[in-house]
Amino acid sequence: MAGSARSGDVWTRPRGGRRPKLTREAIVESAIKIADAEGLAAVSIRRIASELGVRAMSLYTHIDAKEDIFDLMYDEVAEETLVKGDLPDDWREAFLQITHKERETGLKHPWMFELSHRSPRVGPNGLRHAEQSLAAAARLTDDPESMVAIITTVDHYMLGYTLREQHVQEIGENGLERAHTSLLEREYIRLLLESGEFPHLKPVFERGLYGRVDFERGLNWLLDGIEHDYGQK
Repeated sequence: MAGSARSGDVWTRPRGGRRPKLTREAIVESAIKIADAEGLAAVSIRRIASELGVRAMSLYTHIDAKEDIFDLMYDEVAEETLVKGDLPDDWREAFLQITHKERETGLKHPWMFELSHRSPRVGPNGLRHAEQSLAAAARLTDDPESMVAIITTVDHYMLGYTLREQHVQEIGENGLERAHTSLLEREYIRLLLESGEFPHLKPVFERGLYGRVDFERGLNWLLDGIEHDYGQK
């Protein structure tokens, strides 16, 4: 029933329904397509049912609540963050591959990070991703606390960078250029930059460098620091 209490994790509950069109996989696939195109707010039981050509109530033979769909969506795209095959023996290369996969997935599914703030229940692919990250850190240290600190630090860098990239995707590169140009066209800004109060900021703005970043370069700086801390050469 739609209003019943959620009984256990969605991955352990039996899959209901006999309609070939209406499967748990079809529900999740439809929800992901909607979220990719229109954002997480557009995902609803009624909207998914409409896309699949079924009655909304029929979805409850597969899920107990919309939160189940969110959990399944998150875990489905978590599979895309997994490095296929064996991780490289080198810890740095392992982290580079994992972090690039996370970034690519986040850009492809911008709602993924929004869902992570809702504390989704971890599914099998989420666990596999965590295991891969810990395995990469284990090539550097055998201390579990240090492993968690390393993967958290790298994740924070990836998340901050990717969220900014998502914003750039929304407004476009031309949008950033227009925003920069409009700032320099404002007399108030020009006067401040010419006042001498901002000797470091002035050339950055004049050369159009403000906001330019390099994911790989920044990530390697971060890994250099981690490597130095653990004495690996």
